[in-house]
Amino acid sequence: MLFSSVIFLFLFLPAMLFMYFIIPKKYLGLRNIVLLFSSLAFYFYGEPIYIFLMIFSIIFEYIIGYCVSKNIAADKKKIAGRFVIASVIINLLVLGFFKYYDFFILNLNLIPGLAFLKPLGLSLPIGISFYTFQTMSYTIDIYRGDAKLQKNIATFGAYVVMFPQLVAGPIVRYRTIADELNSRKITSEDFSEGAIRFIYGLAKKLIIANAMGKIADEIFALSGNQLTGKTAWLGAIAYSFQIFYDFSGYSDMAIGLSRVLGFHIPENFNFPYICKTITDFWRRWHISLSTWFRDYIYIPLGGNRVSAARNIFNILIVWLLTGFWHGAAWNFVVWGLYFAVILIFEKIFLLKFLGNHNNNIIINILSHVYALVLIVVGWVIFRSENLPYALSYMGKMFSPASLFASSNFDKQVQYYIAEYLPEWIFAVLFSFPLGIFISKIKTKIEKGNIIKSAGPVFYGVRLVYVFAIFGLAILYLVSSSFNPFIYFRF
Repeated sequence: MLFSSVIFLFLFLPAMLFMYFIIPKKYLGLRNIVLLFSSLAFYFYGEPIYIFLMIFSIIFEYIIGYCVSKNIAADKKKIAGRFVIASVIINLLVLGFFKYYDFFILNLNLIPGLAFLKPLGLSLPIGISFYTFQTMSYTIDIYRGDAKLQKNIATFGAYVVMFPQLVAGPIVRYRTIADELNSRKITSEDFSEGAIRFIYGLAKKLIIANAMGKIADEIFALSGNQLTGKTAWLGAIAYSFQIFYDFSGYSDMAIGLSRVLGFHIPENFNFPYICKTITDFWRRWHISLSTWFRDYIYIPLGGNRVSAARNIFNILIVWLLTGFWHGAAWNFVVWGLYFAVILIFEKIFLLKFLGNHNNNIIINILSHVYALVLIVVGWVIFRSENLPYALSYMGKMFSPASLFASSNFDKQVQYYIAEYLPEWIFAVLFSFPLGIFISKIKTKIEKGNIIKSAGPVFYGVRLVYVFAIFGLAILYLVSSSFNPFIYFRF
């Protein structure tokens, strides 16, 4: 069930919120039960069979967490560690079986004498890449002393299966919302700001991401002979906007819905396309995943507190796993290693140079262009169905003969720009932190730094603006059948 679907917006969500808020706030346990069963129903709608896998994950991790906590309390850390290892192994086996089994079998079958197993063709359980990471972090944090045991299985289940961030993140660690699971207050500001955040995310998805996705899908469906350099660049840029507004829009909706329900989950994007380096980009993009790999893989490997050679090895391992996490295909592996090489280059050479010239406007502009070009190229690897197509596509992007050749397909470029001109303008405009500027105005009003009479005007204009965005988003929804979501694949 997509957040950007009619059944979610006008049936599931109103019914869920009614059941949730009709319960007096002092009965928080009952609200958690409503959240648990509503989330299970949400998941069941999309994955009827895999609901049993979800229930297994809840029960299994609850028992493991209990065993780890009890053994830590009894000063039996070695035994507790074995339970942590069991949690990691079982979670990775489940994830590996459903997500990577066919990948390994198909590649083994290419080796003479090993073609005795057949791929199963299993569909990927929605959200498995996200909730397995969440449950593993719960057990690990208990072992480390960073989180306390959740004794109520219904409350723990509500955390695991909480529908706002279930299928596509952000990856929310238990310790982040542990207090709110046990005690939370939902203010009118939480509800209103959460609802507005949800509407912004919905608009990102329906107005910008879907339009960019339609352009990208049509261009990436062209064969190498049909592509020109200009068409290839347009498709790559369109996909760069699609994946940003698709995923950040979904994160906005998840953060907004969570706040409506009384939870404050971490930000997942921080205007990544204003970055000046790839290092900066990955501090701003999919923050919850980057920090998860940092805290549970990179730092335990030694991080940067080791020799230079070992640090390079650590970066390669983390980015190999990051790429593979995104999908069971070689292009994702190459995509991860592609960014690993760039990050290593920046760490050794570029960041020092930029740090010595951070006030030079020309260098800042060039570094921004450098980062954006590398990001767009990376998305080509990510989007392509296979590596040969990615290489062919990039060949068109950087071939002077192809880039400057005239072709009937160049009319297609003009068509895509003219037909979707408002969406292109929105895509560029909202890649920049306009919201920060608006927030500063709001803060000044609240602190009384602006004439008090301006307050009601500001909030009135904002309310009209929000309703206009919501109405426009719904208009896009009902007038188009094109409504994919990229990260459901992962």
